[in-house]
Amino acid sequence: MRVLVTGADGFVGGWLVRDLLGAGHQVVGAVRLGGGPAPLLSERERVRVRWIDFDLLAPASVTALGGIAVDAVVHLAAVASGTDARQDPGHAWTVNAAGTARLCEELGQTREAEGAKPTVILASTGEVYGEGLGRPSLENDPVRPRSPYAASKHGAEIAALEVADRTGLKVIVARAFPHTGPGQSDKYVVPVLAQRLRTAKRIGAPVIKTGNLTPIRDLLDVRDVARAYRLLAERGRPGETYNIARGVGVPLSDVVDRLAALLDHRVIVEPDPNLLRSNDLQYLVGDPTRIRGDMGWDPTIALDQTLKDVLDAQAN
Repeated sequence: MRVLVTGADGFVGGWLVRDLLGAGHQVVGAVRLGGGPAPLLSERERVRVRWIDFDLLAPASVTALGGIAVDAVVHLAAVASGTDARQDPGHAWTVNAAGTARLCEELGQTREAEGAKPTVILASTGEVYGEGLGRPSLENDPVRPRSPYAASKHGAEIAALEVADRTGLKVIVARAFPHTGPGQSDKYVVPVLAQRLRTAKRIGAPVIKTGNLTPIRDLLDVRDVARAYRLLAERGRPGETYNIARGVGVPLSDVVDRLAALLDHRVIVEPDPNLLRSNDLQYLVGDPTRIRGDMGWDPTIALDQTLKDVLDAQAN
């Protein structure tokens, strides 16, 4: 199978490219101008990929990408940081929703003319459910996004499915719940907590400052998420929405305790008002029953192993 990955130079994109190559697929990697391959890929992996410079907001770039014959497209290119989206909600909507609309329209119209349509895996987020109903969210639960990031991702879902209804483009929506792993930016909660704990151990500090640690998160390993995207590209059901989730939530305070234990450096956490966000979701957990039943997918990497790998990657 030939798979196009947009955002192939990103955190998830690099792991997905590796997973696809490992499964024997051909890969076309669409990267930002000047972005280049993801750092985690070896030279041997890089030379097996056809790399394409891509700008989701440039019509000519989208048209060129749409002309590449592939069996599946995993659309990861996005404003993926909630912090970045809050700083410029309009830009997040332009990239995530309007950009997805442009890409799907190009794929739908081009493939409609040629009679061959790829399967598009749209990487969305479990955050579209908002606070949810106090239990692991199901795919048919109502969506109530509570951040510019989540809202723009829901807009991307609407855009992609509208094109699918009109042109016959095969679209699968993948709602991934929070995931982390080696190489993730410190814009995200687990790497920043790991970095603060590592610094505290190095200088012998007994205290670290944090944001709110009461929220409960369904935390996955990025490698399990990449495998889920690959399985959906291989045999997911077009028109379906799938949660990519563990189904079990852990408080962020527990993540701090686990990281501290792995580092063998106990600390006292001190809330920092500058790190607190009033709109933090208190409970974000998904039900993976559908993807488990259709794909046979389950997370295989334990949370403690993921946290250890994050710490080890920062040490290197």
